[in-house]
Amino acid sequence: MIRNKVKRHLLKLILQGDLQVGQTINLAKTARSLGVSVTPVREALSQLEQARILASIPNRGFIVPKLSLQEIRDLYSAMADLELMAMEQSVYTAKLIQKLKEEQVLLQQSHTNGVRIQRRMQFHQLLIKGCSNQILKQLITDLQARILFYERMLLTDAEMFETTDNQNEGIIRALEEDNLPTAILIAKMNWMHLLEHMEKQLIRQTKVNF
Repeated sequence: MIRNKVKRHLLKLILQGDLQVGQTINLAKTARSLGVSVTPVREALSQLEQARILASIPNRGFIVPKLSLQEIRDLYSAMADLELMAMEQSVYTAKLIQKLKEEQVLLQQSHTNGVRIQRRMQFHQLLIKGCSNQILKQLITDLQARILFYERMLLTDAEMFETTDNQNEGIIRALEEDNLPTAILIAKMNWMHLLEHMEKQLIRQTKVNF
């Protein structure tokens, strides 16, 4: 569907950081750039608003909303719960585990925060690749787009990256041992540890700005 094509395009702009916090999305300009009518663009924007990736502001249209402490808590808690459900419904073949290993190596070899954050998210996408529930996977993908905004602005601590690397390796080892409950537990700890870090970073940033 055209609407889904538009939605993927907008999500890509968000993931790449081409749409900044507070930036208004021009409906007509977006339609022209994609060669479509404004109707599917409006529908895609409405879907992204429902997913809380965008916000609708009277007399301004759709914008990328500002960061908030409550949203951080809601996002990371929801992501942890959804990923847990997806992992429970996943099948982890030797081939998929090998791909996770390869992705983890690429993550560790990344030299900039932006690339590391993107690779980290790709690792988590692979983690639920074996899940057959497509609606659940789409919900997770939608949340990841918003989470990336927060991480690009707040996840800059090298020590934090080292911690998530260790947790990823723990997840892989557990899956190799066919110990899914432990893998799920480590994955949830990963999101909760990140949540704690992101809360502190946003609170610190807010104090500096004031």
